Amino acid sequence: MAKNLLIVESPAKAKTIAGYLGSDFTIESSYGHIRDLPKKQIGVDVKSDFEPQYVVAPDKEKIVRNLKKVSKGNTLWLASDGDREGEAIAWHVCQAIGADPKKAKRIVFHEITKPAIAEAMASPRVIDMKLVQAQQARRILDRLVGYELSPVLWRKVRAGTSAGRVQSVAVRLIVEREREIKVFQPKASFKLTATFGGKTEFTADLSKRIADKPTAKSWLKGVSGAKFKVADIEQKPGVRSPGAPFTTSTLQQEAGRRLGYSVRQTMTLAQRLYESGHITYMRTDSTSLSPIAVRAMAGLITKTHGKNYLQIRQFKTKSRLAQEAHEAIRPTNFKHLKAGSDARQSKLYDLIWRRTVASQMAAAKIDKTEVRIDISDKPEQFIASGEVLVFDGFIKVYGGGKEDKILPNLSIGQQLELVQILAQESYDRPPARYSEPSLVKKLEELGIGRPSTYAPTIGTIQDRQYVEKKDLVGTDQQASQLLLKGGKLSESTEMISLGSDKNKLVPTTLGEIVTDFLIKYFSEVVDYDFTARAEQELDEIAAGVVDWHKMLEKFYAKFHPLIAKSQKATRAEVTGAKTLGKDPKTGLPVIARYGRYGPVLQLGESGNDKDDKNGLAPRFAPLPEGISLDEISLELALPMFNLPRDVGKTADGQPISANIGRFGPYLKVGDMFVSIKDQNPLRINENEARQLIKDKEQANAQRVIADWGELKVLNGPYGPYITDGSVNIRVAKGQDPKKITEEQARIALKEGKPRSKPRKRK
Repeated sequence: MAKNLLIVESPAKAKTIAGYLGSDFTIESSYGHIRDLPKKQIGVDVKSDFEPQYVVAPDKEKIVRNLKKVSKGNTLWLASDGDREGEAIAWHVCQAIGADPKKAKRIVFHEITKPAIAEAMASPRVIDMKLVQAQQARRILDRLVGYELSPVLWRKVRAGTSAGRVQSVAVRLIVEREREIKVFQPKASFKLTATFGGKTEFTADLSKRIADKPTAKSWLKGVSGAKFKVADIEQKPGVRSPGAPFTTSTLQQEAGRRLGYSVRQTMTLAQRLYESGHITYMRTDSTSLSPIAVRAMAGLITKTHGKNYLQIRQFKTKSRLAQEAHEAIRPTNFKHLKAGSDARQSKLYDLIWRRTVASQMAAAKIDKTEVRIDISDKPEQFIASGEVLVFDGFIKVYGGGKEDKILPNLSIGQQLELVQILAQESYDRPPARYSEPSLVKKLEELGIGRPSTYAPTIGTIQDRQYVEKKDLVGTDQQASQLLLKGGKLSESTEMISLGSDKNKLVPTTLGEIVTDFLIKYFSEVVDYDFTARAEQELDEIAAGVVDWHKMLEKFYAKFHPLIAKSQKATRAEVTGAKTLGKDPKTGLPVIARYGRYGPVLQLGESGNDKDDKNGLAPRFAPLPEGISLDEISLELALPMFNLPRDVGKTADGQPISANIGRFGPYLKVGDMFVSIKDQNPLRINENEARQLIKDKEQANAQRVIADWGELKVLNGPYGPYITDGSVNIRVAKGQDPKKITEEQARIALKEGKPRSKPRKRK
């Protein structure tokens, strides 16, 4: 019978560890946090030194009963993750099952391998209460902000909104960046590129850009008969060094850049790789590697690529708050070139393997050449740059090398033959929008949040609809091209796209409204320096330098009075309500504001005597597609009150109306709705509407294979199926759906396995 009980966080980790321990151990899982603050009340006694009132979650009660039962008579070992959260989980387990934290054996390992487990078991310790207190202070701090501030947002903005220390700062960063982009005025300029001939053609760029077309034209005319000669050639060797092994932050950034993974997806996949024993712990801000790992890589690199590819390094961790006892994220066994239970895990493991091995490889060697070319009678020069990869070094494993740009053999004073000069008009770029990886990088630079908080933070601000991840379509702009060739100057134009973006974080109107409100009434909560200082104080609590009660007391003394102050704000002020003008027909005010379900236009005011006398309740309309509250005008708003609009009739006399709903513009005919996303509901005509309706009816007809009233055989996106409106059954393989009888359909519906419905997005 087992004499030891080992408790870990997840069943996957338990399964991996079970293979390394003998029959003397029973291994159970706490399934993450076993206790927390209550959901429906604050759960913190602010008058009694911020004492937390933890409860066991209803879905964890059965787990607690089981752990209590199996812990009797056994030595308790706690093997939750090796960060503050893991330390807190270990302490909560003791509290929940009635075990003495001072007697429990706490073990920590950063990889789930047999040697690491054996080493941890050989040197157990007690629970580190400083780490527990730091995690507890973070949880209480976040609860005070969220629980006291969120109800203010419910009343002033919209029900269901919330605020948080890190999430509100993240939204502020995105909002401020978007506003920088909106006020940015792109300036045009011309880049001049010359092509020189001879045995090998090559290109060179003018040393400066030219501001406008007239100046560019004049400049090109001035060099139509010019002579060109090589003024200087500079050759120098260069190196390109590998990056440090992955920390949580850099893994999230690189997985987003190279693999297109979201931050949340990256952490989920990394967690699975860790629990399966393939990589070391994935929440770390350290770039150090163990001597054992370095030796293993040295042997692998030397054997596979040769000694000249090996260069042992230890990278210095940039963050002064990093836990150097931890390692960077690395494979646990470098001989395993592939790992993971699915393709996504395999790709992430491959990225981690390559980055870690590359960190111990020699730098790539490059020869750089710069040629400066004089123009007769002109002070400017053309500059040609070439680069040749002499030794690939770490690039052999990690990639990222550029194609060689080789210049022909040239000598100083050599006369060059001009083929052509192209002057291409281009526009300045605004500041770049944040992607998930670049937002992680910015938060880390500011010292806001910790490795474990980035993924949930970025997920939360999207779930709360403060931010959207989207592709943005640019605006078409004409760009001029001037070409000097054979002494003749020609001109042409091309269309270029300005402002297009892919997979970027863009604030919603709700995100902007909440940010503006928080900046005005809770400036410290969204202040970058304040949030970073809070992280430092939490680190100082973990180090035993700061008392967690005093840290919370100091914060709450400043924060709580702001709640009362914010009550003065009116909802109209907070939601940015503005009167656009008056409706010429009724004389009623036209108001743009943020309503319960988003931006809305309102005709008339609630409670207005004039409205009441005329029997006119306020009317509401959506904003035009692509227009924000900041951009809306009376001219754009008035036509929206004409919706729903009578478009005409179908061939058989049914009325057709056009409107805008939750999912965009649509037509309505009887009980049928037809999406018209590419059409304007205010301008679509009867003929266009009839064609769209006809197309929809044809699509519906092709969808129906057989129809017996409620019982039908339909074509679906995943193949034919039988349905009675509530239960769906796939048509059996090899069975012709067109030959199914009503009786066969009823039998299949009664005996078959229901077809799972696609999961809806939140």
